[in-house]
Amino acid sequence: MRGFGVEWLALREPVDHRSRSGDLSSALAARLGARAQISVVDLGAGTGSNLRATAPLLGPEQRWTFVDHDGALLAAARAALTRWAETTVEDGEPLVVEKAGRRITVSFQRADLAADLPAALGRAPDLVTASALFDLVSPERIVHFAAQAAARRAVCYVALTYNGVQRWSPSHPADSAMAAAFHRHQRTDKGFGAAAGPAAPQHLAEQLRRRGYEVLEGDSPWVLGAADAALLGELQSGFAQAVSDVGTLDALDARTLDAWSRLRRTGGVVGHTDLLAFPP
Repeated sequence: MRGFGVEWLALREPVDHRSRSGDLSSALAARLGARAQISVVDLGAGTGSNLRATAPLLGPEQRWTFVDHDGALLAAARAALTRWAETTVEDGEPLVVEKAGRRITVSFQRADLAADLPAALGRAPDLVTASALFDLVSPERIVHFAAQAAARRAVCYVALTYNGVQRWSPSHPADSAMAAAFHRHQRTDKGFGAAAGPAAPQHLAEQLRRRGYEVLEGDSPWVLGAADAALLGELQSGFAQAVSDVGTLDALDARTLDAWSRLRRTGGVVGHTDLLAFPP
């Protein structure tokens, strides 16, 4: 899956957008869409896909802060937002664009989320959001995030957290063993401590509820078909590489792994969970 590079993020963006929970998108729009102004912090912003999916749900004046440790991704985000916008009002720092009647101001902050989350969150954002992030984060850091969000009384909108569901078409006898091995890889350190992996949605919801949040959850699975052949191929090779990285497990050996990798898939489901949480 080429790590978290620009090509991978571009490949997954249209699938991410169509897969988001419509119920949670509607609930976010109903609660925050009427605000004349809103401030948003996007953690692990990458190339800005989360803004492009979420901004249409919010009001006419939006101020976003993109936080990512990768300066190249932040540079790609600026370029992608300029292409996406109808008008670029100011091409400086911050970037100001207009799209569908909304004026969106974007600041770019390079930061290590593992080392300094409070600084990344800032003083008091109205909304903290992230996409495809928290399954990479340790349970301890999820506790820290929930505490920091609650201290700021921020609404939290977290999309597309992997939840462990995998189904492939056609199936292979090693699918279950592959999934178990992949989940072992998911729980290794991705830069935020030993990751929660597919347990992340449950951890995050529990920690926010403990702090009095009203938590809504919705399924956001990738449902993939023949039109998603490029993404299916990247997923299959990426999963196989992850399994290889953690070594031979259970009923898997090099021959089985090779056979699983070579089977051409025409469809699949990769499960995710969206979360929307309102402070007390």
